[in-house]
Amino acid sequence: MSKNNINVGIDIGTHTTKVVVTGVNKENNSPCLLATGFAETNGMRLGYITNTDLVGESVRKAVTQAEGPLGFKIRKAYVSIGGISLSSCIATGSVIISKADQEITSLDISKVLANSEEALDVTNKKVIHSFPISYKLDGKELYGRPDGMHGIKLEVRTLFITCLKQNLEDLITALAFANIEAIDVIASPIACSSILLNTKQKTAGCALLDIGAETVSMSVFENNLLISSQIFPIGSMDITKDIALGFKISLEEAESVKLGSVLGGDYPKKKVDEIIEARLGDIFELAENHLKRIKRSGLLPAGVIITGGGANIARIEELVKKQLNLPAKVGPIDTTINNKFKIKDSSWYTAYGLALSTTPQNMPSSNTTRENIKEVKTFFKSIFKQLLP
Repeated sequence: MSKNNINVGIDIGTHTTKVVVTGVNKENNSPCLLATGFAETNGMRLGYITNTDLVGESVRKAVTQAEGPLGFKIRKAYVSIGGISLSSCIATGSVIISKADQEITSLDISKVLANSEEALDVTNKKVIHSFPISYKLDGKELYGRPDGMHGIKLEVRTLFITCLKQNLEDLITALAFANIEAIDVIASPIACSSILLNTKQKTAGCALLDIGAETVSMSVFENNLLISSQIFPIGSMDITKDIALGFKISLEEAESVKLGSVLGGDYPKKKVDEIIEARLGDIFELAENHLKRIKRSGLLPAGVIITGGGANIARIEELVKKQLNLPAKVGPIDTTINNKFKIKDSSWYTAYGLALSTTPQNMPSSNTTRENIKEVKTFFKSIFKQLLP
C-alpha cells in the first residue's frame, strides 16, 4: 500500500504509548487496520512531559514495532496530548456585520470567533481546539448556521481547549527526537470521543469519563456539541497504590487484585471492594461537582460512557449510576470499525480515533497549534545549522 494512503495515530499516555496505522480499502473505500505498536511510556507524570528524551525513546520503540509489517518508515502522524495540562474555558465575542446589506459571511464568522479568543487569558497556554457553542443575531438565539442570514450584530459563545505551552513544545521536541512530524496535535478526549460516541448520544446529552492511569478526563456533549472538558489529577493507579498499601503487596500484584484476577486468602473481597469504592468515590465526587458547576448534574439523558484502563474494574457501572444519578455503561470493549477491524481494549480508543482523523470536521484543529509546530521545527533547524562544520 502506498505511503500516501496511510494514516498514523500516536497516543502518548502516562503509562503506555500506542501507535495505530490505518489504510484505505480500495474495494469499498473504507478504513482498514494495517499495524499497531506499543511501548511503556517513560518520562511522563500526570500527562506532563518530565523528560523529552525518555518520551521520544518510548515513541520510537512503539513506532518501530508498528513499522514491522509495513515495510517502510513512519515519518508523520496525528498525535494526542492529554493530562492535567489540558483545560477548557468559554469566552464570548461579538462583531458588527461588515456588508452593507447586512448579510453574514464567512468573514464575519471568522472575525467573531477571533474576537472571542481575544477575550481569553492564555498566559503560558496555547489554544488547540475551538468549538462554537451558540450564536446570537441581534440578541436572539440562533439554532442553525448564521451564514447567509441578515442582521446587525453577531455574537458567539466559544469553547476553547487549551494546554500549557511548555508541555506542547516538549511534546513536539520529543517527537522530533523520534523523527516523527506531527501533522496535528489533538486533545486525547476529542480523539477518544470521535470513535466511541455516536451522534444520538452526543445530541441527547452525555458525558465521556475516561479513567486513565494517573488522570481522569470528563467530556460533556449536548446538541451534538462539546460543551465542557475537564481533567482530574487522579486515576486508576491511585486505586492500585491503595491496595498495595492496604495489603502490603507489590504494585504488580495489587493491579491483579484490583482487576479481580487474584482474590481470596489474604485478599478478602469485602476489604478489596471497600478500598476500590473509596477511591472511585473520590473520582466520581470530582465528576459530580463538575457537572454541578456546568448545571448538568442529573441532566444527561444518554448518561455516562466509561472508558480507559479503569473501566475494567468490576461494578464500576453500578457505582457511577449511584453517585452521579445518571445512566452509565462501559464503552464497548469489543468495537468493530466498518466491519473490518476490532478494538478489544478500551485503552486503545484514543489511538484509533487519531488514526481515523482525516477530516477537520471530525478533528477540529487550531492554527495556533500548527504555528507552534512550525516554531519548534524552525528552532531545531537553526540548532542543526549551528552544529554543521
